[in-house]
Amino acid sequence: MTATRTNAPKRVLLAAPRGYCAGVDRAVQTVEKALELYGPPVYVRKEIVHNKHVVQQLAERGAIFVEEETEVPEGELVVFSAHGVAPSVHENARQRRLRTIDATCPLVTKVHVEARKFAEQGYKIVLIGHAGHEEVEGTMGEAPDAIVLVETVEDVERLEFPPGTPLAFITQTTLSVDETSEIIARLRERFPDIRAPKSDDICYATTNRQIAVKQLARECELVLVIGSTNSSNSNRLVEVARSHGAESHLIDNASQVREEWLEGVETVGITSGASAPEELVRELVEFFRERGAEDVSELRTVDEDVRFMLPKTLRTELAARQ
Repeated sequence: MTATRTNAPKRVLLAAPRGYCAGVDRAVQTVEKALELYGPPVYVRKEIVHNKHVVQQLAERGAIFVEEETEVPEGELVVFSAHGVAPSVHENARQRRLRTIDATCPLVTKVHVEARKFAEQGYKIVLIGHAGHEEVEGTMGEAPDAIVLVETVEDVERLEFPPGTPLAFITQTTLSVDETSEIIARLRERFPDIRAPKSDDICYATTNRQIAVKQLARECELVLVIGSTNSSNSNRLVEVARSHGAESHLIDNASQVREEWLEGVETVGITSGASAPEELVRELVEFFRERGAEDVSELRTVDEDVRFMLPKTLRTELAARQ
């Protein structure tokens, strides 16, 4: 339903930090730079990041998105998405003589390295994550015979290993911090000797955006999260907002705001997932300004200054051309 001025929140509160994380920024820039340097077409395996708006903009500039590397014509250029890929994908690309640029987020690569090391050391690995997510598929591909996936505390209850099996756990980078803590606590209760990663696998951006949303939810009746439905970290933000007392909905853009959500709402909170561009936030703020919201402010909880360098392939090419 198209929103009218009938229901008009007086106040808009923006979560900070929100939106692009360093890994997403790097991945989007990777495709943009590849298009500039080599010209279209540039093939991209899967969505470079989980945001329809971003994917559409890149497609308009000449990026061609495919589900599998086997769809890329032999010898062409393909970019691997921020979510990471299994070693078998790299091998397929080599066999097809594809030129590859790997835009995997360095924090996802960290989890892949942990999986390989634990497997090489003889550990059975418990991966906490969401079945079917591209990041999970890539990580499991590093050691398919050694990894077992769990999504819930109930899954942990069902785990069975032969006595004396050396165990370790790793996690997807975009999970709910609180839910994951509960799963890890139960793993440690059941398997006291289980090994942990040297540092948390849930990435800084996921953690920081959840911290911001917890604070936002305490001050708003409604929290709108801008992000696509296949974005894990965006869905987690909706869950966190709801669990901390606010009504919350996931939207791709301002056109999806529904009139009934705004009934009785004095303060609306806005945040965006780690793959959602800031322009969508600005459009949503303008949507509420047009309805009469005059008080627009930002609730800052954490400052971020993380940056990742472009993939080496691109940096080398840029240096050569300069």
